[in-house]
Amino acid sequence: MAKTPFYITTAISYVNGSPHLGHAYEAILTDVMARFKRLDGYDVMFLTGTDEHGEKVAKTAEQNGMKPKEFADKNAAEFQAMTKLLGISNDDFIRTTEERHHIASQAIWKRLQDNGDIYLGKYKGWYSIREEGYFTEDELTKIPETGEYLTPNGTEAKWVEEESYFFKLSEYTDKLLTYYEDHPEFIQPESRRNEIISFVKGGLKDLSISRHKDRLNWGIPVPEDKNHIMYVWLDALTNYITGVNFPDESSENFKKFWPADYHVIGKDIIRFHAVYWPAFLISAGLDIPKTIFAHGFINVQGQKMSKSVGNVLSPIDMIDTYGLEQIRYFLMREISHGQDGNFSHEQAIERMNADLANGIGNLAQRTLSMIYKNCNSQIPEHGEFTEQDNALMNQGYEKLLESLRQHTDKFEYNIVIESIMSLARNADKYIDTQAPWILKKEDPKRMETVLYVLSEVIRCIAISIQFITPDAAGKILDQINVSESNRLFKHLSADYSLKAGTNINKPYGVFPRIVEDEQMQKVSE
Repeated sequence: MAKTPFYITTAISYVNGSPHLGHAYEAILTDVMARFKRLDGYDVMFLTGTDEHGEKVAKTAEQNGMKPKEFADKNAAEFQAMTKLLGISNDDFIRTTEERHHIASQAIWKRLQDNGDIYLGKYKGWYSIREEGYFTEDELTKIPETGEYLTPNGTEAKWVEEESYFFKLSEYTDKLLTYYEDHPEFIQPESRRNEIISFVKGGLKDLSISRHKDRLNWGIPVPEDKNHIMYVWLDALTNYITGVNFPDESSENFKKFWPADYHVIGKDIIRFHAVYWPAFLISAGLDIPKTIFAHGFINVQGQKMSKSVGNVLSPIDMIDTYGLEQIRYFLMREISHGQDGNFSHEQAIERMNADLANGIGNLAQRTLSMIYKNCNSQIPEHGEFTEQDNALMNQGYEKLLESLRQHTDKFEYNIVIESIMSLARNADKYIDTQAPWILKKEDPKRMETVLYVLSEVIRCIAISIQFITPDAAGKILDQINVSESNRLFKHLSADYSLKAGTNINKPYGVFPRIVEDEQMQKVSE
C-alpha cells in the first residue's frame, strides 16, 4: 500500500548573518512535524535552505570586503552546519544560488508574464532594505528626532524611485479573499489569518518585482531583459517548488508532493507567504499550498533578541550548555501554538530536570534496573492484569495516539507533550501504589506483572516521544530490545506488546540531570 505523501518546508534562512536561536526554533519546529509524520506512516518530503540574493546581502558583503557569492557561501555553510548540529532530518537543502533554482525562478516569471500579469513601469515608494519589502506611508512611523521612517517591525524605510517590472497584485484582491473564505485552514493560527484578511480587504496595490541593474546586480536576471534583476521575494518563494523539481511538473516529486502541506515561517513574513505567494501561484496556474503556519518569536529573559542588547543565543552555545535533546524538548514544551515564547536559563533547567531527568529518564532507568536485577535481565512473565494495570497500559495505546495526531496537526506540541508526561506521571504513581520492592518479598509473581506493565508503558512513552527527542527515545527502546521495524506509531498497541523473556540491556540514564550552578556559569561566561 502506497504511503500518503506529506511535504513540509521551513522558510529559507537569509544569509545576512549567522544562525541564532530563532532559526534553530523554526528548524526544530518543522523537523518535529516531519519526524512525526514519518512515524505515522507518511512519505515525507522536508525542505529547508538558504535565501542568498537581494540588496541586503550585497551591501553586507561589501561592508565585509567580500563578493556577494563568497559571502553567501560562507554563511550558507553555517546554516548547513546548524541543520546537522540540531539533528534536522531534512530531505533536501536548497540554496537560491543553485542553477536548478535559477531555472525554476525564471520559469515562474515567464508563467506570470505569459498570463499577462507583468508589466514595466516606474516605482515610487517606501522601501526597507532590511525586510526587502515595500510599505505604504500609513504603515510607517516617523521618528521626529531623526526624521526616519520605521516599518511595523522597526526597520528603516527609505523613499525610492526607479524603473521596475510590476506584478498585477491588485487584480488578485477578490480571488485571495474568496480563497481565504473557502480554505479557513490556509493561514494558521487564527490571529494571523485575521491579520491577513484585514490587510487584503484594504486593497492590494501592484507589486514591484524587479530591480534595475544600475542599483542591484546580485540576483537572478529577469528573462529577456538584461537590465533587471528579479525581486528577491519572488525568487525566494519559488524555492518551495524548486525543491520538488519545478518546472518539470511531470516529475515524480512534483506530482507526489505539490502542493505543500505546510510552509512553516515566522510571523514577520506572513504577508509574503499568504498574499504574494498564492497570487503568484494562481497566476502561474499552480496549486496553492494547503497551510501557512506562522510561529511567534522567542524572547530571551523577557526581551527580544538583539545584538545591541547582547542577548542573541547561538544554537552551538545552547547545545553545549543544555544538550540537543533537552533544547528540542524545552522549545516544543514551553512555546504555545503560534505564540511568542520566552527563554530563561532558570526556566530551562527547571523544566529539563523535572520532565526529562526526574520524569521520563528516572522512570525508565529505575524500572528497567528493577527488571534487570530481579527478573534475570529479561522482560518478565505477567499474570492476569488488574483494572489498574489495564487502565495504565491503555493510556499508552490508542488514547495516546489519538491525542498525538489531534494536536500535532495543529502544531500544539505543548499539549502533545503534556499527554506523554501525563502517562509518565501516572506510571510513577502506579509504582508508588504497587510498591514492587515490597511485592518482591510478599508476592513475586505480582511484582513481575507490575514490572511488565511498567516496561510496556515505557515502550509506549519512548515510541511516542521519538519525534521530539529521537536519540534518547531510541536509546530507551534499544535497552528493551524493540526492533527498528517496531517503532512506528502504529505499534502503540497491545498487538505489539513486549514479549516475556526478551533480554534487556543493562539500563543507563538517557537524560542526565543538569546542575544549575555549573550551567549558569557557562552561560554567563
